[in-house]
Amino acid sequence: MIVVSGPSGVGKSTVVASLHARHPFFFSVSVTTRDRRTSEQDGVDYRFVSDLEFDALRDAGELLEWADYSGYRYGTPRGPVLAMLEGGNDVLLDIEVNGAMQVKSAFPEALTIFVAPPSMDVLEARLRGRGDTEDEQIELRLRIARWQLQEAAARFDYVVTNRSVDDTVNEILRILDDPPNTRATQ
Repeated sequence: MIVVSGPSGVGKSTVVASLHARHPFFFSVSVTTRDRRTSEQDGVDYRFVSDLEFDALRDAGELLEWADYSGYRYGTPRGPVLAMLEGGNDVLLDIEVNGAMQVKSAFPEALTIFVAPPSMDVLEARLRGRGDTEDEQIELRLRIARWQLQEAAARFDYVVTNRSVDDTVNEILRILDDPPNTRATQ
């Protein structure tokens, strides 16, 4: 199990899409209570659900992990992930930091990678460049990102700075190519 996490706006989705083109894995589609962005497809980027639907999934134990982030909830459906792992497939989760820690606690062998921005200024520019996030939400996400960056080295197996998608993907591929028993935390 490969867990990729990092602050909102760091480019995780772009990195994961590029990584997927170069390394076969099952990508788990998360559920979320947030509204769909115009560029997103339901069932591809996320499964967009109501608060009631999310509660039902959580209460039935159907989520591997879940977390509140920036006023919305996100979670990973348990069934598809466990089925793929049991079948011997690599599984990649692109999830929020608290969710990543839940997965690491339940699956200590999971490889956790935190994608960091080159700087907070770059992260802010990326968030504002989306053009779909209100100033209040951007400020909240930046506060959360500062905390995440402070905690990343202690909580994740690897921290990779996303200066460019190609360099970031190449670094993650190098990590994945290391035999598990020789990996050292970086």
